[in-house]
Amino acid sequence: MSATPPAAPSDPAAPYLIAALYRFARFADPEAIAAELRTLCAEVGSCGTLIVAGEGINGTVAGSNAAIAVLVAHVRALPGCADLDVKYARADAAPFARMKVKVKAEIVTLGAGDLDPATQAGDYLDPAQWNALIADPDTVLIDTRNAYEVACGTFEKAIDPATRSFRDFPAWFDAFAADLKAQGRAPKIAMFCTGGIRCEKSTALVMARGFDEVYHLKGGILRYLEEMPEAQSRWQGECYVFDDRVTVGHGLKPGDHVTCRACGLPHPRGSMHDCAGDESGAWPHRG
Repeated sequence: MSATPPAAPSDPAAPYLIAALYRFARFADPEAIAAELRTLCAEVGSCGTLIVAGEGINGTVAGSNAAIAVLVAHVRALPGCADLDVKYARADAAPFARMKVKVKAEIVTLGAGDLDPATQAGDYLDPAQWNALIADPDTVLIDTRNAYEVACGTFEKAIDPATRSFRDFPAWFDAFAADLKAQGRAPKIAMFCTGGIRCEKSTALVMARGFDEVYHLKGGILRYLEEMPEAQSRWQGECYVFDDRVTVGHGLKPGDHVTCRACGLPHPRGSMHDCAGDESGAWPHRG
């Protein structure tokens, strides 16, 4: 996805602009903010999902250029959201069946207590800075995504926590941190995820656990794949995305994975696939 809206497509059969956005901010009345968003989304005819909580906003929406421009401007006007992170892409058809605006306890569920990513997160790195950091053999590189996402692709030498849900990450990290401390190590820790939100919240957790040199990839894997020339890339494989594209590669070109209708897990197109997920389709899921 692009950091700025792509030019209007010349093909009128590809009219949908997709905006993936999030921002950690302090919202005093998430219910009121959600009510305003429901009204606005109905007026502009968007589709997708937005999640609002006391810690901010997260979601992906799609619609016409004008509809998305109105929605993004509205969100940027919310308290603490002027620097809202938005990534854009195009779709030939509506990528979501309907529009949902939900109020939850967290915009991405970690379940680790009172964290404040708006003020407590680690340092952002752009793709070039990221390459330099993870080339350092003393840097601990952690993929904060779930196992089915990591299976599609990840950064070379990244640690895979093998989590089924983001809620599993705090317990995994606490055990990992105990091992580091037993070894007398306090390394630089670099963390990444699809679009930035999970690694940003994860860095707040890691800093709350007493680590000082903590970094995360600004804009996530998606921005890295968009901006980093493939010849200089340290990414291997494809990146799982939570829409009909399933995976994307360098330059955000559509990948070669499809979703199993039985278990909901991604697998390479044309490959044999042993269903290992929840047959209800509840896995994979965001978070």
